[in-house]
Amino acid sequence: MMNVTVCYYNETVEFFYNNSNKTIAPFWRKRDYAVVSLGLLVCFIVIFSNLLVIFAIFKNRRFHFPIYYLLGNLAVSDLFSGLAYLHLMFHTGPWTIRLSQYQWFVRQGLIDTSLTASVLNLLAIAMERHQTIFNMQLHSEMSTRRVFIIIFFIWMVSIIMGLFPTMGWNCLCDLERCSTMAPLYSRSFLVFWALTNLITFSIMVAVYTRIFFYVRHKSRQMSEHTTPARHRETVLGLMKTVSMILGLFVLCWTPGLVLLMLDGLYCETCLVLNYEKYFLVLAECNSFVNPIIYCFRDKDMRKTFKELLCCLCRRGKGPSDNDFTTLEVMSETNKDDNTNHKQKNYSQ
Repeated sequence: MMNVTVCYYNETVEFFYNNSNKTIAPFWRKRDYAVVSLGLLVCFIVIFSNLLVIFAIFKNRRFHFPIYYLLGNLAVSDLFSGLAYLHLMFHTGPWTIRLSQYQWFVRQGLIDTSLTASVLNLLAIAMERHQTIFNMQLHSEMSTRRVFIIIFFIWMVSIIMGLFPTMGWNCLCDLERCSTMAPLYSRSFLVFWALTNLITFSIMVAVYTRIFFYVRHKSRQMSEHTTPARHRETVLGLMKTVSMILGLFVLCWTPGLVLLMLDGLYCETCLVLNYEKYFLVLAECNSFVNPIIYCFRDKDMRKTFKELLCCLCRRGKGPSDNDFTTLEVMSETNKDDNTNHKQKNYSQ
């Protein structure tokens, strides 16, 4: 007897949630209001802080190098993540029941795309740092054109990864394979997605471990006469900043990816739904930690942030001739002031 495949394209989202034993409250509870309110607050912080990073890199010519272009693209990924979570906040809780299948796939696809973009950005940054550190350079000799080709490739792959479930890698025609955390996703896709990201994490950690051993070995061999101390400190400082970004990213996302893999492997005793929301909040918080790291680790970035914020404050009070001053212009102004001061003293 031939097996007939039955597809459920016309069923509601609630049908799949009931199939996976994932309940949706039909009315708003106090906990739902608290979760959405906190989520919206975090989303706005993520969007504002990463816009600040993007404008800082765009405005200050000191950041017009490959590593900062990649860090800027990472900020774009985090900004996209903030927008994806903002979209999620308005399509979660009791609102989930009203979603069509297509709307549900869009909601999840946005989050998948943002994570993939962040992971690929961090991988590109790791490769860039590997190239420059092994040559003991501050910035790589990679052309701007090549950097933007890499960025284009990152977003193309991320979009394709986010579209996989919509294009057919789902459980609409095989209810037994539906996952618990994402009831319209196939368990096999969750395993593939989680495993791919975890392997990428492992590669990045291996690359940075090799870099650290190399830097420690070279630092013992270098003397003050061979390499300027300030140059070495700048190279190592930028390396530490990037390592902190990677470390916090892995720390924030690994628990959620492990949970997705356990769900994909059909671990009935793991109680994945009990931890789902907590790990989602942890992953969301990662999107605004990078600007905080820049503030504490990068003096030029911190000064540029202050200039941008002061610019916004001045525009709020009224128009000004000097709404924004780059660090280089400030430096030139200080030089001119010092020259005029010396000339004045000489004439006297």
